[in-house]
Amino acid sequence: MLWAWERPENLEFLNSEKYGVAFLAQTLILQEDNVVFRPRRQPLKVRPETKLMAVTRIESSKVTGKRAALSAGQREELVALILKTLELENISAIQIDFDAASSERDFYTSLLKDLRAKLPGTVPLSMTALASFCIGDRWLSDLPVDEAVPMIFRMGTDDKPIKNSLAAGNDFREPLCRHSYGIALDEPLEMKMDQTRRLYVFADHAWTEKDLASLPGGFVK
Repeated sequence: MLWAWERPENLEFLNSEKYGVAFLAQTLILQEDNVVFRPRRQPLKVRPETKLMAVTRIESSKVTGKRAALSAGQREELVALILKTLELENISAIQIDFDAASSERDFYTSLLKDLRAKLPGTVPLSMTALASFCIGDRWLSDLPVDEAVPMIFRMGTDDKPIKNSLAAGNDFREPLCRHSYGIALDEPLEMKMDQTRRLYVFADHAWTEKDLASLPGGFVK
């Protein structure tokens, strides 16, 4: 799965039998008791048969600096806006990208439960997760999602300890984090990957066909 963030992307060169696209469909910003809606504004070109995952990025006080009320009304509005991404063309799954602070976890848990209850049973629900959550933090264990994608890049102070642990052959303790990997094109990993897991790849530039030459085998040193 190639992450396609907020920039023009032409991915018509993809082999749809090997690659899917997880694209940023919208950004929802929690400010006080409001939800600020920012739809995707950049074009995305794919073949009609390419499987698409609609990603909703949620930002709150951790990013905005303005305290969010985390109210029931905000939760209801978030659920409604996320469900609307299913109306986009060729969507086969939903992903939520929310770097929830500790004080926001109860709100996030309730949001995911409400969303799962309203999603069709055939639509997978994915979430991104800080890699540190997958190694030593069990709050993910009861979430109603099909996978929590461990983000093994841009990890700050956790970068070296987590990468060293994975390079030594250790796995994520949280079962939800054992379905996939989240990696970045510019951060090759010295670890053995389970080839049965889904691979999500982030690029800090618009994807080109040349980028695919490093995936997946040549990407891991």
